[in-house]
Amino acid sequence: MPLWKLRIILIIQFLVLLTDGAPPFIPKSRGGRRRLRTSGRLLAKPNPVKCSRRPRQLLDESTGHYYFFSEDSYFKGNKANWLDARNLCRELCMDLISIESPIENELIQQIIAEKGLRDVWTSGRLCNFKGCDKPHLQPRNVNGWFWSGSGERIYATNSTPPGWPEKPWSRTGYIGQFLENRDVPQPDNAEYLLKPDLVNVEACLSINNNWYDDGIAWHDSACYRKKSFICEDSEPLMRKARSYNPNIKF
Repeated sequence: MPLWKLRIILIIQFLVLLTDGAPPFIPKSRGGRRRLRTSGRLLAKPNPVKCSRRPRQLLDESTGHYYFFSEDSYFKGNKANWLDARNLCRELCMDLISIESPIENELIQQIIAEKGLRDVWTSGRLCNFKGCDKPHLQPRNVNGWFWSGSGERIYATNSTPPGWPEKPWSRTGYIGQFLENRDVPQPDNAEYLLKPDLVNVEACLSINNNWYDDGIAWHDSACYRKKSFICEDSEPLMRKARSYNPNIKF
């Protein structure tokens, strides 16, 4: 058997051990919900002037929040890694999108399809830093994902979230293309498994546009990769900007 095929089989066996039998995460009530933190490099502070002049490209009438698409602005053609994209959003009193309902997920899918985007960053992040060894986050690739923009947990990756028609994570990915009649569901941390190095850990969540004949779906991706991005208004950052400048108008 060729060495590369043996490597793929070993990776599949490793993934199965990680996910088999993992209980789905049951969300807590609002009062008991845990907040998870991002770590590492510093996050940008909101800039009151930029916040007041931020692009307003699409209004979510249910929340009064605006979305901003990097490909429809002066950022067009300039992709960014996950943290740089997040900081560009934060300076505008926005953050990378946190997709917390099937309606919002469908809206973002439509936008990606209409604009022909290859992929976009979301605020989704794997809890793989200090403090992420707590039992309720294990196994991490199932229960350790969260929206860094809102601080909310992402439902277990091996289950369909309540009220959603299907799992938003893709049924396959890079590894699956080497196998016959067998998909490897996302997240699969493929880049790290194929080339073990901390920089290759697929700890950030992107939405990819039919990379593997899988439609527009969620994928884990190495955070250093550069992609387009979508920002949405952030109430906490707006409050922070108001603390700097009480007269600011959004």
